[in-house]
Amino acid sequence: MARKLRMLGTNSKSGECPTLYEDVDTGEILVQGYTVTDPEVLAQMANPLKGESLVVVDRALLVNFAPRS
Repeated sequence: MARKLRMLGTNSKSGECPTLYEDVDTGEILVQGYTVTDPEVLAQMANPLKGESLVVVDRALLVNFAPRS
């Protein structure tokens, strides 16, 4: 079943990424941002599972829109 997302907020002036979302059914938080592709950066991830990666967002996005609980 497809996720139902609720946009929590964005710092973008043009409506593009980065953006923070909440899955309305599970409460999980999803982050839209540019995918990190630099192998040296990805090699620093702690125990990444298959399919996991990093995305870049500015700190203000999380400070302004991340749930507090």
